[in-house]
Amino acid sequence: MKLAIVTDSTAYLNERVRNHKDLFIIPIPVIIDGEPFEEGVDIGYEEFYQKLKESKDFPKTSQPVLGEVFQLYRSIKEQGYDTVISIHLSEGISGFVRTLTAIKEDIEGLQVIPYDSKITSVPMGYMVEKALEMSDQGKSLDEVIAAVDTIRDTTNAYIIVDDLDNLVRGGRLTNSAAIIGGLLKIKPILTFEDGKIVLAEKIRSLKKALQRTEEIIEERRQVNGEDLRIFIIHGNNPELAQQEYEKLRDKYPEATIDIGTFGPVIGTHLGDKAIALGVAK
Repeated sequence: MKLAIVTDSTAYLNERVRNHKDLFIIPIPVIIDGEPFEEGVDIGYEEFYQKLKESKDFPKTSQPVLGEVFQLYRSIKEQGYDTVISIHLSEGISGFVRTLTAIKEDIEGLQVIPYDSKITSVPMGYMVEKALEMSDQGKSLDEVIAAVDTIRDTTNAYIIVDDLDNLVRGGRLTNSAAIIGGLLKIKPILTFEDGKIVLAEKIRSLKKALQRTEEIIEERRQVNGEDLRIFIIHGNNPELAQQEYEKLRDKYPEATIDIGTFGPVIGTHLGDKAIALGVAK
């Protein structure tokens, strides 16, 4: 077996992983004021948040162009790969995994395994990193998938957004939850449930929301044990992310703690200044 790992541009990947010879990335399109951009190709993190502040219309996202997807998989086959694990953002955010499942039999000579991460960003990047690491070690296909499953099944992420409007307008959160947030002036804690973004708790201030999120991480630590991987993810909010990093590093000196960012696609839905804390075994 010669295994390739495919993911999409919403995965947060460090440079070492990003440049791995067996990794291929599908860019997700973002449309700002009618102009299309491919995440990670012709629009990056800083430029997106600047455009977000200046845009007249609400940005939109769309699925990758199928012709380009087919072209990528054909190229992977031509490079001698026979198997692909294709790890993508949650089906609750995008329908791409569902689309890939429908077309995978049309990709001749290549076993394509669509994999719903049920999340995105740094935790999804961790799944990609683990898959590449296991493949480098010569593990079997079942062993690679089992390792990725373990990350997915033990990952919990909690998001605090500055404004719920982006999620509602993008159709990623129920209107009722947003109305409650607007009336009470709360800082809601959101989470992923079955791959969908849902309202987990209603908190009155950012400070208290962060404190509660830290408490939830401790609760997850007690379930998962001491061997923790903690994620801090922000959308144009590096100062707050650094503060949380220092606080969590002092509390969990043995944990691996990653700081990452929400890129253009997820930033479209969460808006400016969002921050998330996550934990996995």
